[in-house]
Amino acid sequence: MTRLASLSRRAAALAGAAAMSVFASGAAALDMVETPILMHPVGEGQLPAVADRAPEEPLIVDIEGKGRRVGQHGGTIRTIVGRAKDIRMMVVYGYARLVGYDDHYNLVPDILRAVDEEEGRVFTLHLRKGHKWSDGHPFTTEDIRYWWEDVANNEELSPGGVPALMLVNGEPPNVTVTDETTIRFEWPAANPSFLPALAQARPPFIYRPAHFMKKYHVKYGDAAEIAAMVEKSKVRGWAQLHNRLDNMYDLDNPDLPTLQPWMNTSPKGAQRYVMRRNPYFHRFDMDGRQLPYIDEVDMTVAAGGLIPAKVNVGESDLQARGLSFADAPVLKKGEEGGGYVTHLWKSGVASEIALYPNLTYEDPAWREVMRDVRFRRALSLAVDRAIINKSLFFGLAKPAANSALPESPFYDEANAEAWAQFDPAEANRLLDEMGLDQRAGDGTRLMPDGRPVEIIVETAGERPEEADALELVAETWRDIGVKLIYRPLDRDILRNRAYAGQSMMPVWFGWNNGVPTPEAAPQELAPVDQANFSWPRWGQYYQTSGGSGEEPDTPEGKRLMELFDQWSSAKTDQERSEIWKEMLAIHADQVFVIGLVNQAPQPVVASNKLRNVPEKGLYAWDPGAHFGVHRMDEFFFVK
Repeated sequence: MTRLASLSRRAAALAGAAAMSVFASGAAALDMVETPILMHPVGEGQLPAVADRAPEEPLIVDIEGKGRRVGQHGGTIRTIVGRAKDIRMMVVYGYARLVGYDDHYNLVPDILRAVDEEEGRVFTLHLRKGHKWSDGHPFTTEDIRYWWEDVANNEELSPGGVPALMLVNGEPPNVTVTDETTIRFEWPAANPSFLPALAQARPPFIYRPAHFMKKYHVKYGDAAEIAAMVEKSKVRGWAQLHNRLDNMYDLDNPDLPTLQPWMNTSPKGAQRYVMRRNPYFHRFDMDGRQLPYIDEVDMTVAAGGLIPAKVNVGESDLQARGLSFADAPVLKKGEEGGGYVTHLWKSGVASEIALYPNLTYEDPAWREVMRDVRFRRALSLAVDRAIINKSLFFGLAKPAANSALPESPFYDEANAEAWAQFDPAEANRLLDEMGLDQRAGDGTRLMPDGRPVEIIVETAGERPEEADALELVAETWRDIGVKLIYRPLDRDILRNRAYAGQSMMPVWFGWNNGVPTPEAAPQELAPVDQANFSWPRWGQYYQTSGGSGEEPDTPEGKRLMELFDQWSSAKTDQERSEIWKEMLAIHADQVFVIGLVNQAPQPVVASNKLRNVPEKGLYAWDPGAHFGVHRMDEFFFVK
């Protein structure tokens, strides 16, 4: 993977994207072609012609310059999701961002025409003239101003205060609107997280469709109408109503305008969601065709365990979610009958399966045990990763600790191997040394208070390989006197239990970003987010500015916070690189996450008729947004 540009190069790239071969701005000499499916509404006067729908400065994509085929309009991509909430994956896959990663993982303008960056602390955002929301209303700096002043800084809508991303040393930016297409964010010190955050799989959405949302805001809307809507919706007040409808990421409000390539047309709670093309989308190919090429995306909700079988019989045209490497042999056998091909991409997570000892677990006695590094090291040493790799991944994954992958400039073989050898003798010695040397009659070790050392591992239960891996882990842990109890839960229940300190040891993927670069924020390595199962309560403390949760109180936790703060104020890639290396070394030594294997192949199934789907790719959440960085709007069907 190519490293992100340095600050100076990135500023030049963002400001001068018009000169790039992959992304170019300006519609001069572009002969626009009307999309066939939109010809009728255009002819009936229900929709403006394509030249009137397009921004004055559209994003022109050189498809062939990217080594792809120029496509044609039409068709419906069928895909399957395990639950209705997962329709938000269309925001991930569609990957329309203010700035986003290109094929080489450099940040470039997307929704924005350009970004001027000064000293890493002043960002001037330039919007595209004539850009419109999916309902045809202009997208302007008023939409950003509304979010900042009337949502992020409104105590009722944002009781936790403005997002941490918008604070530098606790200080928010000065925001200045110059005109309809120019707005500036100025912080007192550098904010290196700002632009990369805008490109994330789940972006912060520092804009809202103000024309739509204002009617639900007490500052702008009619009081009587708002009161009536509150009563009809059976919510507590206007703020709850506003927040319920203001779901840019969830994509479950078909009335909410969007800037994504496809817009939801189905009501909440459906079993089938139809995503139709956004007629005002800002990207075009060099032949004047408005993207996306695909007219519709059909998302069907099915039980997670049924997804591989449905894919196998040809019920999906594009699928990775719900598939694991364990499904690959069956998928390969079904290719001819199902009319699809199975690609094996590389997984971009730091560990395919990872155990998270919760250092903020609510039980004081267990918390003390979890915080003893000897315990975490012993558990890691008692995992036979080679057997897991051979049994579950046919030896194609890599036995390793949770660590940066070889594609990252921070890859270190020592980190990947730290406490990851199978050494039950050393594991037993460490447990004896820390005082867990008493055993019950069945050989299970005893806690100082006499309770058995039984670890309850909770999982979302969405991946069969997790259960299979945990069975193998349970066998080798039993040999060192530790009992593993496996408990599958609903994903939301698991997360809420972890956030409340009630989950002892969740199992999940490793870090989403297994290929970090200097400019990637090391937020997964520091206690700054409750979503990190290693220390949810510490993360809450940071996210709420001390309003809830607990302040980190171990030397390593404090040091990681110090390093995160240093990274946030660092001025050069060299400084940020050194910080990343130290944080990765601390994790390798302290085993905050027990990774099992990484670099496991990820099946990506695509219809035989679907083109521009890469044969090889990196399937990663951040950076990458799964299909997002591969630009799903450029996929097309051959007739």
